[in-house]
Parts: sequence; C-alpha cells; structure tokens
Amino acid sequence: MTELVSPPRLPKGALRIVALGGLGAIGRNMAVLEFDGRLLIVDCGVLFPEAWQPGVDLILPDFDYLDGRWDDIVGVVLTHGHEDHIGAVPFLLRNREDLTIYGSELTLALLEPKLNEHRQKSATLEVVEAGQNREIGGFSVEFLAVTHSIPDALALAVRAGRNTIVHTGDFKIDQLPMDGRITDLNGLARVGDAGVDLAMVDSTNAEVPGYLISETAIGPVLDQVFNQAKGRIIVASFASHIHRIQQVIDAAVSHRRRVAFVGRSMVRNMNIARDLGYLKVPGNTLIRSDALTDLPDREQVLICTGSQGEPMAALSRIANRDHPIEAGPDDTIILASSMIPGNESDINRVINGLSKLGATVIHQGNAKVHVSGHASAGELLTFYNIVKPRNVMPVHGEYRHMRANAELAELAGVPSERVFIVENGSVVDVRDGDVAVTGQVPVGFVYVDGASVGEVTESKLKDRRILGEEGFISVFAAVDTVTGKVIAGPELHERGFTGGPESFEEVLPELTQALEKALGDGVTDEKQLSQVARRTVGRWVARTHQRRPMIVPVIVEG
Repeated sequence: MTELVSPPRLPKGALRIVALGGLGAIGRNMAVLEFDGRLLIVDCGVLFPEAWQPGVDLILPDFDYLDGRWDDIVGVVLTHGHEDHIGAVPFLLRNREDLTIYGSELTLALLEPKLNEHRQKSATLEVVEAGQNREIGGFSVEFLAVTHSIPDALALAVRAGRNTIVHTGDFKIDQLPMDGRITDLNGLARVGDAGVDLAMVDSTNAEVPGYLISETAIGPVLDQVFNQAKGRIIVASFASHIHRIQQVIDAAVSHRRRVAFVGRSMVRNMNIARDLGYLKVPGNTLIRSDALTDLPDREQVLICTGSQGEPMAALSRIANRDHPIEAGPDDTIILASSMIPGNESDINRVINGLSKLGATVIHQGNAKVHVSGHASAGELLTFYNIVKPRNVMPVHGEYRHMRANAELAELAGVPSERVFIVENGSVVDVRDGDVAVTGQVPVGFVYVDGASVGEVTESKLKDRRILGEEGFISVFAAVDTVTGKVIAGPELHERGFTGGPESFEEVLPELTQALEKALGDGVTDEKQLSQVARRTVGRWVARTHQRRPMIVPVIVEG
C-alpha cells in the first residue's frame, strides 16, 4: 500500500482524477474527476465478495473522500449497465438524492429498478447517445460507441479546460457485433488527433494475445450443441448478457424449442431488453417456467443465472437438488460465460454436481461457448495506435492485468515515465499535457451485509473466518477473589473444533492453576482474568492441536 500523502491544493487549470475502486481488482469501478471546484463521477459499481469475506453480500467503493463535497458533484456518468459499474449507485444516492445520472438508454433502464427497490425517486436519469456531447457542470463529455458484452456501452472523452482524457469503460473491438454497432474507431481517431492528455484503459484481457473472435462466432457452436442435445437444455448466463441470450433464443427457435427465463434478475432484465428492442423474441417462443411440465423435454430451453457458481442462483440449486427443476442424464447444461477470477472453485463445484446427476455440461473449457467482452492485447495496441495518448493509466483489472496493459502502451510508443500504474485512492493530476501522481487518499472496503452498510469491519470478518475454519471454544469459571480459588468449573464447550470435549480434560488443571496464580498475584478484574483464561487455553490448543479457534472466556466472581 502506498504511504498516505495528502494531495496539494489542485492548481488552477488542472484536472484531478481519484479512483475510488476498479484498480487491482475486477469490480467496484468508480472514478472522481475534479476541475475548478466541481466533481464528476464516472461509474459507481460493486465488487462481489470472495471466500475470505464470509457473509458479505456486496462491496462498495469508499465514499469517504466525498464527505463535505457532496454539493460539488455535477453529475454521475455511467459507461454501461454491468453491476460492477452501476450496482453501487443506490448507495451513493443515500448521501445526495438529487444527483443527475447520465447513461445510455439500456444502462439507465437497468439502473431504474434498482433505484425503485431502494425507494429513490429524486435522482434525474438523463439518457445520452453515442456521438453526443454534453456540457456537465464545466466538464464537456463526448460519448463514443464501443462494443462490449452488453449493448449500449460507451467510452468517454472528457474535456475540462485545456485537458482531455479518454475513459474507455469496458470495451473490445468486435468487427461483427450482434447488433451491428461497432466500436467508433473514427471517433476515437478524431479525439486522438486533437490530443489526448491521458487515456484510462480497460486492462482485463491485456495478457491475452492477438484479437478476440466475434460474439457472432458463438452462434454455430450453440447450434451444434442444440443439434446434439437429447432432452432439455439449461443455459446459465449473466442476466445482462443480452447478445448471448439472443443467440440462445435464435438457436431455440431454429430447433423448435420454447424458452423460459428462470430467476428474478433474468426475467426482469430480459423484459427490459425486449421492451426496448435490444432483445428480439419471435412470437410463441417464450413460456413461463411453471408451464414447462406441459412440454416434452426436447422442446424446452431454460435460461437462468448462476454461471459463476453463486450459491443461491438457480443453477447452483439445481446442482444441489434444491430446486423444482431437476437435472438428469438427458439434460444438457451450458455455462455460457467465463470464470471470473476467484470463482473457480464455486463453478467447478456446480459442474461436478451437475455431472454427478448425469447431465452433459458444456463450458468454456470444453467448447467455445463464451467470448470475452474485453479487449485483448492486439485490440489494445490498435487503440493506442489510433488514439496516441500522451499518458496512459491502466484501469479495470488485477495488478497483473494493469502491468500487461502498461507494457502494451510502451510497445505502442508511450514513454515508460508517462505510463502510470496506480492503486485505489491515488491522486492523479493532469495539466498542460503532463500527468503526475500527487498524493494518496484513504480508501477501504465498505461491506454490505444484509441491511447493514459499512458496519462489518475487517476484524469482524476475521472472527467469521476463524469461526468457519477453526471452530469455537467457550470457557466458564467462577472464582472467589477473597480466597483466590476457582470455586466452579472451569468448563469448556466447543462448536466445530476438531479436538472434541473429551480432549479438554488435560487442560483443565492447567487453566485452574493459571487462574489461581493470577488471583494470588492480586488480579481480581474479570476482564483481566478472562484474558488469562484465553491465553492459557489458546497456548494449549496451539501446542496440542495446531489450531487457532475463537476462544470466548466468561469469568465471574462467585
């Protein structure tokens, strides 16, 4: 972690960028731009928890940097509708409800139900289109079409004073996108010719050589899988991957199958996409999932969530035999997505569970059923050669991805001293074509746990990990501070501890001796006696079992 150095006052005419998320991990994307005392926010997404964060539902950007400056925010610009870019907006609006949010038609349509769920009605949703320029409180923002794994994605060219930056959002250069809406290379070249002081560039696939194949290449693979399937087909996908789901629907129609959406987010998003014309569904194709029993298995296609092994998603529950839909030997399951780093074990668990039920499981490892939505090395080089930025700041990726992206920028001619690999909280100032890292502000993880936001601390997560991995031991004893004796107990009880109750017999004399020695030394405070008990039992457990369970002592005066 970079040492915290408070940034200096922003010089007149300079543009400041502070990333509150999205660097060093895939998710929680959020950047704050400052110019002339006003703030513009780019994206506001969530990060999904990993196994070492038990009980956590979502992880938010740390908004503390904005404390005292909420009235300076002139708007929020969203690059596209994925959760890691829009999912934290409702939590942002808890601090200021009347913000104006700019995004494409589909992006705002996917955001609106989230705001309704949080009962937020004061925000203004302003639809923008590719090719438009908007003046937003002293910032001039040009919106440029880019291809991604969701329709209507946008890159941004932001001008503030004499400074110009390009923020790619998530993008790739798909030559044959499903909707015919290609990445606006002409627009990027025009912006580049006028001069780009800093490019903030998607790094996710920087380690992948060459060019990605087009999304349309998935169609023939799906057609082949459908042709070989004997019975029901179940497809797991992100609820936002409209192009992928369109291809599944096309294959279903071609093979005379009906389609049912399973899961609340899938049903909601597909209804939105269909109503807006992004998803085209021929008549008599859709059927309610509860009406599937009226159809033979060979005429069914179910599209559900759970491609990342999420425990409560439909596919995981099917694999665990905890869902009304039961998978069997004639079923074909398609996981139409990649493995997001950190989800490998969960996904493999689902694949194994489905395989145990006899189903045929098709996934990225054995068939080309997924194409990434992020630019590979060849596409990133094309971007750099077209835009010709003076400075580059890799974003959206783990550190290895950002490092690979930085090396590509240098290959394309950007001097190494003008390539900035920074971390969340770094303060980056742009002025007259020069870029400098001028400080670091504190940023942390803000955990959403049920209805609580920010109440779960790293200490509490550590306790949860200990409980889950090492177990729990409670210690009780009553003492007489006058005689210096233990008059009841000590008693030890365990939950989830490997040793078992019978093994505690050998530590009881040791614990009694330690407590009575402390009492003899004049220690009478119950808290201090509890610490003696904790240390004594802890040393014994470490010595005899090589474990570190949570130990909760209760010492009372009898």
